[in-house]
Amino acid sequence: MTWELILRLALAAGLGTLIGMERAYRAKTAGTRTHCLVALGSALFMIVSQYGFLDAPVGAGVRGADPARVAAQIVSGIGFLGAGTIIMQKHVIHGLTTAAGMWVAAGIGMASAAGLYWVAVAATALCLVGLELFGRLNRAIRSRGEKEPENAG
Repeated sequence: MTWELILRLALAAGLGTLIGMERAYRAKTAGTRTHCLVALGSALFMIVSQYGFLDAPVGAGVRGADPARVAAQIVSGIGFLGAGTIIMQKHVIHGLTTAAGMWVAAGIGMASAAGLYWVAVAATALCLVGLELFGRLNRAIRSRGEKEPENAG
């Protein structure tokens, strides 16, 4: 069981690193290390939530371990980290995609820790495809808009 849990941690860290590498390639504020740590940390919290309290007493007036409670706290806690990456400068918002990437990295870590390996891998692939595809699309739209004359029509 221990080796499988270590595998879950490694998968979460590796998949988070892939997303972070894309963000680092784009020179964004939260890159490889941040995304790796977010995915790894959320996986660790899920594992502790799922397996760390198995010997906790359960009885009248005592609640058993509830992994959903920890998962909910990860989701809200990662929002706090994400808010720190968002900057408004001259009425332009920067860092929103990076914050969303960190949020997804947390979900990937949680999925890895829950043993949903293929879900975690698919989420990573979809995240990377979305970042790359929509990044290119946004750049194409912006460059098209710049080519139009300012006083046309």
